[in-house]
Amino acid sequence: MEEVCLNSEPVFDMVDEYEGDGEGEGDCSAVEHDDETGSKHSKKEPPLPTIGLEFDSFDEAYDFYNIYAKEQGFGIRVSNSWFRTKKKERYRAKLSCSSAGFKKKSEANNPRPETRTGCPAMVVIRLVDSKRWRIVEVELEHNHQVSPQIKRFYKSHKKMILAARKARPPTEPVTEIHTIKLYRTAAMDAVSNGFSNVSEREGIHQPDHSKHLELKEGDAYAVYNFFCRMKLTNPNFFYSMDFDDDSPLKNVFWADARSRAAYGYFSDTVAIDTTCLTNKYELPLISFVGVNHHGQSVLLGCGFLGHKSVEYFVWIFRAWLKCMLGHQPQVIVTDQCKSLQIAVSEVFPKARHCFCLWYIMQRVPEKLGGLRGFEEIKRQLNKAVYNSLKIIEFETSWTEMIKKHGLGDNKWLQTLYEERKQWVPVYLKDTFFAGMIPIRENESLNAFFDGYVHKHTSFKEFVDKYDLALYRKHLKEATADVQSKNSSFELKTRCNFEVQLSKAYTKEIFDKFQSEVEGMYSCFNTRQVTANGPIITYIVKERVEIEGNEKEACFERS
Repeated sequence: MEEVCLNSEPVFDMVDEYEGDGEGEGDCSAVEHDDETGSKHSKKEPPLPTIGLEFDSFDEAYDFYNIYAKEQGFGIRVSNSWFRTKKKERYRAKLSCSSAGFKKKSEANNPRPETRTGCPAMVVIRLVDSKRWRIVEVELEHNHQVSPQIKRFYKSHKKMILAARKARPPTEPVTEIHTIKLYRTAAMDAVSNGFSNVSEREGIHQPDHSKHLELKEGDAYAVYNFFCRMKLTNPNFFYSMDFDDDSPLKNVFWADARSRAAYGYFSDTVAIDTTCLTNKYELPLISFVGVNHHGQSVLLGCGFLGHKSVEYFVWIFRAWLKCMLGHQPQVIVTDQCKSLQIAVSEVFPKARHCFCLWYIMQRVPEKLGGLRGFEEIKRQLNKAVYNSLKIIEFETSWTEMIKKHGLGDNKWLQTLYEERKQWVPVYLKDTFFAGMIPIRENESLNAFFDGYVHKHTSFKEFVDKYDLALYRKHLKEATADVQSKNSSFELKTRCNFEVQLSKAYTKEIFDKFQSEVEGMYSCFNTRQVTANGPIITYIVKERVEIEGNEKEACFERS
């Protein structure tokens, strides 16, 4: 344990050795520092907010992040809090940069200008079994300029002055001094890429309950009853549960008979939906989703994940693969996440791993919203991603955007460019997505359980709604089967393969192919006119119908 004095230039003397038993925990440093002893040491930079740091109270955790923010040149606020219903006791909180999120649009005649940028910088703290508050998530990067040299006074910094005034007699000057106890736990040294554990052989093993499923009262019983009922009514029902050595439940996976049968038909492309994990829902749901013969989403299995890390992703991927008898999909689509990338390459080495374009483009305001000229950057980014028909067009547009706006040092854009072959449409023309991934600017994506899961859905609430959600999806598929069987298709070209397609495809899929066939059929001749660098101009002859008569028309295309 360390007792540290926080002032305008905080003094921190971090120790790397663990000595003694600390105060109640063997994994905490027993060295203490107070105002007087701390002043004897040379002043050092305060430690960065780190996963595993613990504090005696919520206020001390808030003060620690507030001091760090003041040193860096930004303000903070409590953006989210979670409370236990019965005791109204706070057990989790998210402390964000004051520029996080966006304000609600005002209907006033002269509304105040928007000052927030959707900044992602934050820490999440959680009340652990030791009755201390532990940092469990950290994001240090901002999407706007932050500098200690910018002397701006934030509301959160004002609280430090007010607290100091209350703590000192009126005759004494305010020096912003506040002493907190900072606990450096073994978890800080154990965390490596977010998933390593401290070995028992090292003598400092401590279960991390933040990496287990947080089951509330009635949740465990509801999940157990759900599995028992499914085994009785669904003979081919598969489930697997992952327990720690200390018995807490870490992960759960299941797939019903219909999901296992569907995978036999629709295994070409599988999307792994981690929306609930990415958006920090209380329900850590992960879903495996395919596309059926009507272009509708079909569930291929789902589960609960105790932690968003490589080890946990690997476990649930292997459970799903075992359930599907080892048959790997051809294409896997996920969110852009390093832990997912590592786990997918380990469990599905033969599959083509791609990132969902829609998820990436949804993050643009959050990642770039604080930059000068954001609207122009966004327009050029959309043009490069959605309008490029050739690789050279994308490369040229991207380079122009980076140079024009001075974005060469932007880490997020650097990562996107390095991994462009996994998400930019022009690089994925040879990849079959079964139409499940939006590739046009105005298209959107809905999660399989959209409308059934919200930010605070409990385990019990979800398993109660599970049957209803699947029933409605199955009913929608059955209705489409009947409509497709009773439909007669109107042919629009003289191509023999249009007739062949009308007999092989369902109505929804045939309509999509028919528009492509119709467009191809009407274009019967092309001729290159000019070539100016990456821009090539063609004359295209197309058959068009004017007042009932078919005529030829020429169009110039670049």
